[in-house]
Amino acid sequence: MSERKVSVYIATSVDGYIATENDSLDWLFRSEPEGDAGYGEFYDTVDTVIMGRRTYDWVMEQVEGKYPYEDKQSYIYTSRLEESTSDITFTSEKPSTLIDRIKKVDGGTIWLVGGGALINAFLQNNLIDEFIISIAPALIGKGIPLFKNSEMEHNLELTDVRRYGQFAQLHYSIKKAND
Repeated sequence: MSERKVSVYIATSVDGYIATENDSLDWLFRSEPEGDAGYGEFYDTVDTVIMGRRTYDWVMEQVEGKYPYEDKQSYIYTSRLEESTSDITFTSEKPSTLIDRIKKVDGGTIWLVGGGALINAFLQNNLIDEFIISIAPALIGKGIPLFKNSEMEHNLELTDVRRYGQFAQLHYSIKKAND
């Protein structure tokens, strides 16, 4: 059984923001990457999706209520009590508890979609194995940062660099303390 990994596959502006302060991604869609920027290749490895409530609400608004990841097991972090479905589990459990439970089951990549606060919580608990960051050709000045201020340091290893038109994609694995 191969070790499952938690991956953050995400786009940022050159100045490190994943969205504007009002959750807009208009800046991201002003430039077209070449092809799908490796999304299809990555998505085919994924069997589990994790995201925060604001990200979930944004996704559902964009797709007019038709959840786009129905073929994956999904976990949505929320403080609201909500009824889970066969594909979506609403949760507020500790990230380490969730990841421990998911990793006990054989499967593919665990995609931590976002948002920034949830990525930060997973990073603070050393639960992320890799980042695949597509850098869009935009400076947006302020917004929701990919990385929040943190007391922790993480050593990364650059494993791949790809270009998709005007987008640069960096693949980093996080070096664990025992690496």
